[in-house]
Amino acid sequence: MHNPLLERSTLPFEFPDYSALEAAHYLDAVQQGVAGHLEELRAIAQNTQVPTFENTFVAMERSGALLRRAVMAYWTVFSAHGTDELREIDPQIQSLVSGHQDAIHLDGALFARLASLDAGALDGEDKRLVSETLRTFRAAGAELDAGRKKQLRTLNSEITDLSSEYSRRLLGAMNEAAVHFAEPGELAGLSDGDLASAADAARAAGHTDGYLLTLVLPTGQPLLERLELSASRRRLFEASVNRGQKGENRTLDLGARMASLRSKRAALLGFATHADVVLQEATAPDLAAVRGRLAELIPAAVANARAEAKELEKISGSPIEPWDWAFYSAAVARERHALDRGALREYFELDAVLERGVFAAASRLYGLGFTERFDFPLYHPDVRTWEVFNEDGSTLGLFVGDFFARSTKAGGAWMNSIRESVSLLGERPVVTNTLNIPKPAEGEPALVSLDEVNTLFHEFGHALHGLFSAGTYPSLAGTSVPRDFVEYPSQVNEMWALHAEVLPGYAAHTRTGEPLPAGTVQVLEAAALWGEGFATTEYLTAAVLDLAWHSLADGELVSDPLAFEQRVLAEAGLIPELVPSRYRTGYFKHIFDGGYSAGYYSYIWSEVLDADTVEWFTENGGLKRENGERFRTELLSRGNTRDPLESYEIFRGREARIEPLLVRRGLARSTNA
Repeated sequence: MHNPLLERSTLPFEFPDYSALEAAHYLDAVQQGVAGHLEELRAIAQNTQVPTFENTFVAMERSGALLRRAVMAYWTVFSAHGTDELREIDPQIQSLVSGHQDAIHLDGALFARLASLDAGALDGEDKRLVSETLRTFRAAGAELDAGRKKQLRTLNSEITDLSSEYSRRLLGAMNEAAVHFAEPGELAGLSDGDLASAADAARAAGHTDGYLLTLVLPTGQPLLERLELSASRRRLFEASVNRGQKGENRTLDLGARMASLRSKRAALLGFATHADVVLQEATAPDLAAVRGRLAELIPAAVANARAEAKELEKISGSPIEPWDWAFYSAAVARERHALDRGALREYFELDAVLERGVFAAASRLYGLGFTERFDFPLYHPDVRTWEVFNEDGSTLGLFVGDFFARSTKAGGAWMNSIRESVSLLGERPVVTNTLNIPKPAEGEPALVSLDEVNTLFHEFGHALHGLFSAGTYPSLAGTSVPRDFVEYPSQVNEMWALHAEVLPGYAAHTRTGEPLPAGTVQVLEAAALWGEGFATTEYLTAAVLDLAWHSLADGELVSDPLAFEQRVLAEAGLIPELVPSRYRTGYFKHIFDGGYSAGYYSYIWSEVLDADTVEWFTENGGLKRENGERFRTELLSRGNTRDPLESYEIFRGREARIEPLLVRRGLARSTNA
């Protein structure tokens, strides 16, 4: 079997030839990559020469090229187009990669060589590489004795298997939970385009008639805002919140078991909880600080949410139910601010938002140019590519967009890297943005909601972080920063979505070409605080739930996950019966198979920096080339080559202040008001 992954791709940017790749190729390449990488590391560990930075740390960074190439190509396609063949091999690949990480970090000879290097003469990125590498090895158990290392390997293997199974079942649960409606009258409030798309989804799922509403990953389904019948909203909402609770796709017990094993692993490593382990690599100082920040925000957020519920009840005429919240919230926005969020979709066409909004803002700030290319072999026909150019015309990298939902795609939205910008390896960045926008019916425009507009800008903020990376070493490059910092650049990029100099460029009625009505930006700004009580409470509920699962005592196993949810949220002063968690245990992919375990707090932690940065841009003239250049140079390009908070303080000129976040979230009044 000829395997294209075994050699460096000859395509531009070393792009994988996805058209020639089959599931067996990925598995074979990962197997050979693991074996080859172990040989390279063994040679480094057994090198009889005196350890130097070059023959030890740099040699490690150069090693594992085949494995790195294979897993980056695989992770990209598996999450975005996880066919049955790929899902069949995924447990093997997950196990191989997890076991390989243990083989590296628990190799006593390799760690001894790394730790023996005198790094006193090093500075800058070189010094950072040494300290971060040693910290990673220690956090992974490098200093444990042989018996505990064996226990750790067993725990890691079991956690990896459970995580893979959780992801597999969740995809099945999402597809299974899609709601079928027989009559169009049940979907009153949806547009003709929505109905056509739902009819296509029904046929694709095997229904001979009717309409199928598929689910996105979070609890709140976008169509709840527009469905006019409460009974239909309830069906869609309950399908969403009950995912993973029954049948062969039950995920609840997998999540509970993972949390228990992570607590055992934490104890083995000498920590009180898994959260304490995770926070060793974060910008947050400790678990108490994170809990304190959440506790500080919860009372005001819940009070705001309850006040919003009273406003909704004035319109609904009865106590508000969680499935009715989005519908009546939109009604309040229409009444109070003359804002019809549903009607706004007619002004937001995907290509226009992307090219005349997202790309245009990046061009204004950073001098970037974009040219769509059609010569790359892609893993699905819906995928698109753009070459990205610097202001001087030189090539920066490649941007890959995969925007439409499908049954083989994981829920949510994310950025990924197929290649990273690292000068040591001579690589140019290839970054992807993946979303789950409902695909329109044939011949219809791809309309997106205001929330999806924000998501497009958000994910492209991650893409810029990867594209602008100017690091030398793979371990420190691009988005390889602490989890509670990684969301910061993406959240900042959201500020341009409704910016008065950006919005008019992409918002035009898809059928008439008319621009947004005059004053819409001002209306949107005035309406921005409406619903922040719900949004903040919904988010905080998920953050608290995550920390609760990952603050279990050594080996503690929760027998009733739903009762556990209810108890910990009530104890925190949250109101899930009125404002449900953005994610529940049954579909909390972020923490059970997404790298965010004990880290979902990161969004609000990063938002402190984000809100403070938005204030800086505003104070300095906003969408100006020199502002973008400063942000790129001092922050986006730095990755983890220096302490990210140091990068922030150099960019901002001081430490971040929390006040801009409190004002944005409606938790405090602006001193400038």
